[in-house]
Amino acid sequence: MNVLVLCTANSARSILGEAIFNQLGAGRVTAFSAGSTPAGRPHPGALRLLARRGIATGGFRSKSWDEFAQPGAPPVDVAITVCGRAAGEVCPVFPGAPVRAHWGLEDPAHVPGGEAAVDAAFEVTWAALEARVKALLALPFETLPRDRLARELALIGQMDAVP
Repeated sequence: MNVLVLCTANSARSILGEAIFNQLGAGRVTAFSAGSTPAGRPHPGALRLLARRGIATGGFRSKSWDEFAQPGAPPVDVAITVCGRAAGEVCPVFPGAPVRAHWGLEDPAHVPGGEAAVDAAFEVTWAALEARVKALLALPFETLPRDRLARELALIGQMDAVP
């Protein structure tokens, strides 16, 4: 299953979601991330967190969701928005009409304070996304009908943001 994690800037939450899906879902899920208005580069707090977790950061980039609506792009089975603004925006039409879900989380990139405060906010976001990804991976999502998968994704999106 291919999952596209969407957010407005594609610099923080969606980058973390892509990393978590690919780390935990190896063999079952391939994840990508994109944004409606890409920031142009991942947030330094996201890159620091990935590095602390031993995840190579070189392959992550902030990109437009338009890339995934182009011919030759990987097919998108599930599109998950992780921020409030992206959930209300018009999403591109993806080939294959993916199942859509919203897993809204506060943006750790906008936390006031120094690097320590930002890093702590990114850790909270990681924990919330990790819990949601684990909940999805605990399901037999490969065999669920689309409507049931959509319902399960919606329920997962309602989980408390802080585990």
